[in-house]
Amino acid sequence: MTGPYAVDAAFARRAFGHASASYDTAAVLQGEVRGLLLERLDLTRLEPRLILDAGAGTGTGSLALKRRYPKARVLALDSAQGMARAAAARGSWFRPLSVVCADAARLPLPDASVDLVFSNFMLPWSDVEQVFAEFRRVLAPRGVLTFATPGPDTLRELREAWATVDSSPRVHAFLDMHDLGDALVRAGFAEPVLDVERYTLEYTEVAGLTGDLKAMGEINALAGRSRGLTGPRKFEAMRAAYEAHRRDGRLPATYEVVFGQAWCPRESSSRAAESNTVSLEEVRRQLASRRGRR
Repeated sequence: MTGPYAVDAAFARRAFGHASASYDTAAVLQGEVRGLLLERLDLTRLEPRLILDAGAGTGTGSLALKRRYPKARVLALDSAQGMARAAAARGSWFRPLSVVCADAARLPLPDASVDLVFSNFMLPWSDVEQVFAEFRRVLAPRGVLTFATPGPDTLRELREAWATVDSSPRVHAFLDMHDLGDALVRAGFAEPVLDVERYTLEYTEVAGLTGDLKAMGEINALAGRSRGLTGPRKFEAMRAAYEAHRRDGRLPATYEVVFGQAWCPRESSSRAAESNTVSLEEVRRQLASRRGRR
């Protein structure tokens, strides 16, 4: 992908590799979103033989998928060696995981070999067009792609604060729901269903937010980012600008999360997936009904 969303993949890979030991402690929202992605699978009739957890990180989602589909083989894939090692450590003889360190834009898998692709918070640090094309290639007919990814309002307070002191992009850029839907269609997916949820995390100081982002490896990996070091004066100016958002003694950090699901057609026509498609309204209704029975 080119333009403002172009990513320095090697830089992102190193950042996530360094964060493998600290990721789970900081990734509270990512864990919440992962649970919602898994919950949405209840609405899809699926008996997968091979599941790809793309951008598996430390393997928490891979293990959850193995629990949900005990007969399936779960492949935990991550481009960062540190993350892949952490995922491998989660496997056991009782719930074995297959782990591979590879780029989701160049999957080491045969065509039409996967029944379910699951991806949580991976897309911003990859070339979305290439990744969706690869997901479409490896998915078997009637296979399902389900994912969650940050949207453009994510970290808007931090973005605004940095914009007051620096003209170069200091916060990673995120695609919106409509661009993601268009990319799915271009890749050949059928009847994509996308919706958005918004979350607000709260911090006492900006350093808490920036520390969490570093601990997760979720840093600015844009190809067009400033390559110089950030001096203490600039950081202090950004911190002061962020204070304008403080409410009731806390600093908000907005996350816009795009949830997506799409199907691989039986053949070339998108009409093949119509019988397996659930509308956005139906997704919301069924999820609300399930939560109400708990």
